[in-house]
Amino acid sequence: MSPTSPNAGNGGSTTTGGASTGTAGTGSYGRDSGMAIDDGTLGGNTATGSVKANLGQAGSHLKQAGSHAGVAVKSAASAAGEELRLGKANVKSELAESALSGIAAAEQATAAGREQVDVLMDKGRDLIESASELIRERPLASFGIAFATGWVIAKLARSGGDR
Repeated sequence: MSPTSPNAGNGGSTTTGGASTGTAGTGSYGRDSGMAIDDGTLGGNTATGSVKANLGQAGSHLKQAGSHAGVAVKSAASAAGEELRLGKANVKSELAESALSGIAAAEQATAAGREQVDVLMDKGRDLIESASELIRERPLASFGIAFATGWVIAKLARSGGDR
């Protein structure tokens, strides 16, 4: 076989002694072509090269999507943390207001209780005054009623001990 020119792989013709014969050599992409065949691709123009390129792009997009997802999660966590802090502050505020309302209600209940005690004390004083007036007006009747009341209490005390 004759020596091939550097263009033998591109056009398929060989030159012998400077004249072109026009015959095909070992093929358009044979061993003698001067182009390397490493993994079945020639310069990345075949389907395998396209698959590799597309997989590379897909990997790049997945990496970017992961990065964006990370940013979104961080942002969501930050927003959730902020909402949690705001909610905590609102709960504290509501609890403080509830405590103040409870204290105010307790103070009002205490004041109302004091008013009722004062009313009862006034009624007790009125009852004692009316009893003392009755004793002054009718001392014998008062003594008789006191004696009868004492006798009844003594009888009840004795009969309660017999059982």
